Amino acid sequence: MAAVRTLFSNATIITVDDDKAIWLDGAILVDGNRIGAIGKTETLLHHPLLQPDSTIIDCQGKIIIPGLINTHAHLGQSILRGLAEDVPLHTWLCDAIWPLEANYEDNDGYIASKATIAEMLKSGTTCFLEALLTYRSGFENAARAVDEMGIRGCLGKLVKVEESNKFGLSDPRDRDISNMSIEAAVTAHGKFHGSCSGRLHVWMAAGTPRGTAESAHKAIGDACSEHGMGLTMHCAEAPKDLVIYRESYGCSPVEFCQRTNLIGKDKKTVLAHMVNLDLGKDLPLLRETGATVAHNASSNCKLGSGIAAVPEMLQEGINVSLGTDGAPCANTYDMIQEMRVSALVHKGSRQDAAAITAEQVLTMATINGAKALGLENEIGSLEVGKKADFVVIDPVGLHCSPFDPSQVLDGGIDPITTVVFSCSGADVDKVIVDGKVLVDDRKLVRYDETQIAQEARQTIRRIRNKSDIRTKIKRNYC
Repeated sequence: MAAVRTLFSNATIITVDDDKAIWLDGAILVDGNRIGAIGKTETLLHHPLLQPDSTIIDCQGKIIIPGLINTHAHLGQSILRGLAEDVPLHTWLCDAIWPLEANYEDNDGYIASKATIAEMLKSGTTCFLEALLTYRSGFENAARAVDEMGIRGCLGKLVKVEESNKFGLSDPRDRDISNMSIEAAVTAHGKFHGSCSGRLHVWMAAGTPRGTAESAHKAIGDACSEHGMGLTMHCAEAPKDLVIYRESYGCSPVEFCQRTNLIGKDKKTVLAHMVNLDLGKDLPLLRETGATVAHNASSNCKLGSGIAAVPEMLQEGINVSLGTDGAPCANTYDMIQEMRVSALVHKGSRQDAAAITAEQVLTMATINGAKALGLENEIGSLEVGKKADFVVIDPVGLHCSPFDPSQVLDGGIDPITTVVFSCSGADVDKVIVDGKVLVDDRKLVRYDETQIAQEARQTIRRIRNKSDIRTKIKRNYC
């Protein structure tokens, strides 16, 4: 059967390719699940791949960008939004998030994953890295949601090693520790990796070392090397974490990762947060080993963890990508908002308006994310032969006015700054993944959003009652 061909025409196309090309009055020709051609609309209307029965979608006045890649997200946490406010990381974990997650059962993880993926798709994310998929959320639940929703995803299955209680961080999820082994992760890799028509990848995920045996972490690194699995790890997030590395292991965070084989030239590793580092030691090691840092500006600021040294990382040539983290610590999976926060945080904290530019954060949210996942030859930029993963943004609202594509060449408003600083996920009109339209006219194509939200409300009500966790915010409700 011949591939379906669709032309998205008359758009401003930000390619994020090596030439940083931006096509005005441009078009993308989708051939099956790949980009068959890209160029001026007038030229592509006469392209030999375009057939009389091909579909032409007019994107006049709209902006097309590569699909956004969220390299640090928690699928199971969308239903925990708003339940742990105004507290630091370790309190947030021990008093709310871990007890809630320990009480998931049956389809809870599936319902939460669907809600998270729906939000990501509607706000322009086409690929994500699940940063720490817990046993109670259920790997099969998350894989099922990826399959049905049509998104591209890397699922990091949590490998949990028993922690010392030296630092007072009690984790009720440890009752399932036997189900969060290296062997369980390898089994999931064998069963699910490459499924969903190649859209699903299986990684290992590790938590921040807090008194655990160093040998346990080396076993994770060695297993990833042996089985060719990617690894993601929470690292140096809270100020106390740097102290723990020094007191428990006598080294810096990245030195720990290097000597336990968690990072290395032959490995695919994404280290999340990396806020509290020994910069003199850690930045050169990150550059030498090729590890990626997943920057989570909103989460790090909201939890009071600090601000990562991203400008210095970029200057060192370290690959930095973006992540939203989970709903209870950033309150949104909107990567467009995350781009804005990521730029503003560094401009303000450094008192340097050029500390990070809109083009840099768009690069971090697209091709840098693809490099982090080892998928840069398939996604992350709009180029002929790559997968047809892209987002159509409609900057028609007053918050984007007076952006006008016809005035760009005459010194008009820049399309990249329009996307990063004026838009949000609410401006996403269409989302295409693997050549399939998953969001159209700002609505999910495959699912009823009202039903997803209703299922989420019912699920978290039962989990809260079972765990007896309540928000600590006091209001004068009448």
